[in-house]
Amino acid sequence: MSKKKKQRMKRRMTPEERRKLRRKRRRKRIALLTVEVIILLVLCATAYGIFKLDKLDINILDKDKLEAYRDTGPYTNIALFGLDSREGELDGGVQSDCIMIASINNETNDVKLVSVYRDTLLQQADGTYEKANSAYNRGGPEEAISLLNRNFDLDIQNYVSVNFNALVDVIDSLGGIELDMTQEEAFYSNGYAFETAQVVGQEMKPIKEEAGTQLLDGVHAVGYARIRYTDGNDFKRTERQRVVLQKVAEKAKKANLLTLNEIVDKVFPQISTNLTLKDMMGFAANIMDYNIVQTGGFPYQVTTDESVREHDGSYVVPIGLRSNVEQLHRELFGEEAYVPSEKVQQINDEIIYLTDITEETEALNTTFEGDVHDEGTQ
Repeated sequence: MSKKKKQRMKRRMTPEERRKLRRKRRRKRIALLTVEVIILLVLCATAYGIFKLDKLDINILDKDKLEAYRDTGPYTNIALFGLDSREGELDGGVQSDCIMIASINNETNDVKLVSVYRDTLLQQADGTYEKANSAYNRGGPEEAISLLNRNFDLDIQNYVSVNFNALVDVIDSLGGIELDMTQEEAFYSNGYAFETAQVVGQEMKPIKEEAGTQLLDGVHAVGYARIRYTDGNDFKRTERQRVVLQKVAEKAKKANLLTLNEIVDKVFPQISTNLTLKDMMGFAANIMDYNIVQTGGFPYQVTTDESVREHDGSYVVPIGLRSNVEQLHRELFGEEAYVPSEKVQQINDEIIYLTDITEETEALNTTFEGDVHDEGTQ
C-alpha cells in the first residue's frame, strides 16, 4: 500500500476508529513485551540452573564400558555411592562404603532402594573376584556401575556419588532428623560423631546415651549411619543408611526454597555425577511426587565366609547368585519369570567354586526390626 493511500485512509478515520487502532497497537506491544519478559525469565532460570550445576563434578562416562545388560522398560535405575573420602576424592581411589540402587518407576513415581552389601564377593572388571566396594577404588564410578550391571543383569547408566561429609551439611540445613535408637546405637553414634565432627571441622555435642527417639544433627546422623558394631553388623548398618536417607528425603520435600538453595550451595561441590541438565530438570519436575515405597538389602540370601580360595579376610557370599538375581528382578521390576543371563550363571558357578557355598547353605538373618518393606511407605 502506497504512502499516499495510507494517508487518505487515515484522514477518513473517525476519532473512535483512531482510538481503537491505538488500543490495538498498545495491546500488541504489551503482548510482545510479555513474551519478552517470559523468555527473559526462562533464560534467567536456565542461567541460574547452569550456575548451580557448575558447582557439580560432572563426569562423562564411556557407556560402552558400563556393561548395561538389558532395557528394564519404564524404570530408571541410578547407582548411588556414599564415599568415606577424607581428602575430597569423588571419582576413584576411595572405597564406596555405601552402595545403593535407586529404581524409579516412571509411570507411578514409586522409588525402591536396594543396598548392596559392600563386602559381597562379586566379579570385577578383570574377571577376578573381590568385595563389591573395591570396584569404585579400582576404577571409579565407571567400574562400580559395570560391576552392578555385570553381576545383576541391570541397565544402570547413571550415578550419583556423594562424600559422607555432604550428608552432614544436608541434615544440618534441614534442622536435623528424628531417629528412634537403642541405647547401644546412641552410644556408638556419639563415638562415630566425634570422629565425623573432627573431619568436617565441627564441635560435637554428645546426645543422651539412652533408648528412644532423638533429634540428631548432621554429625550424629552420619555417625548413626556408620555404626557396624552392633547386632547385625554390616547388614544392620545398611539398614540404618536407608533409614537416614528416607528421613532426609521426607524432610527435604517439606523444606522451603531458601533451605533447598542453601543445601545446593553446600552440597553440590561434594557431589559427582554424570546426570545431564535435562535429566536433573526431569527429576526436579517430579520431585514432590516421588515416594520411597520399598527398601532392602542385597543379596537377599547370604552368609559370610573367611575361607574363600586364594583370598584373605571375611566376605559376604550370596547363596545362589542366580536365585538372588531372579528375586531382585521380581522385587524391582515385577518380572515373575525372569531368567538370568549366561554371565550371571557363570559368576554363580565360580562363586560356588571359590567358597563351596551352595543353595543348601543356611542363610544369615539380614532383616531387622525397623527396616522398611511395606508398599506405600511415605
